[in-house]
Amino acid sequence: MNESGNLLILLRHGPTDWNAEGRMQGRSDRPLSAAGRAAVRRWRLPEGAAGYCWASSPLGRARQTAALLGHEDAGVEAALIETDWGDWEGARLAELRERFGEEMTTLEAKGLDFRPPGGESPREVQARLRPWLAALAGAKRPCVAVSHKGVIRALLSLATGWDMTGPPPEKLRSDSAQCFRLMPDGRAEVVRLNLPLVP
Repeated sequence: MNESGNLLILLRHGPTDWNAEGRMQGRSDRPLSAAGRAAVRRWRLPEGAAGYCWASSPLGRARQTAALLGHEDAGVEAALIETDWGDWEGARLAELRERFGEEMTTLEAKGLDFRPPGGESPREVQARLRPWLAALAGAKRPCVAVSHKGVIRALLSLATGWDMTGPPPEKLRSDSAQCFRLMPDGRAEVVRLNLPLVP
């Protein structure tokens, strides 16, 4: 990649047992599964990312991912922690839809303001991301950050104006890198989505 500007490459952590089971993990600190560790070992970062600073969510699955990619020293950043799913952590979305029916449909239609009981909305995730993005932009250092699906979707929403009430502008693949450019004030724009990590 040779785009100018302050770039941010976001990676979703490698797979866990709950990912394989389709469960919402949120703040539950599930480690990478054996299959997840093997998958991350095959990843190769986009050309040009050498020399970037590294950051990671505090959760073990993200820190393990960074370590397997050779960055045990990645700075831990609280803003990158996964969305808090509250009372629904460990549940499957299909089960919740069956259990709550129309109530669930109404909740999901709230988009950025969809909040599980005792949990966090995407808009709240965006609010905690903004100061970190602004600080990163001010530091003028390109960065690779290992985070989570909910956080990456929240940033995609910030960058594109997607209100999360329908499908995203582009479906995000798990084994890919998502590249954004940060403006001096911390605003983000999409450079390229779904850069493959597996050669």
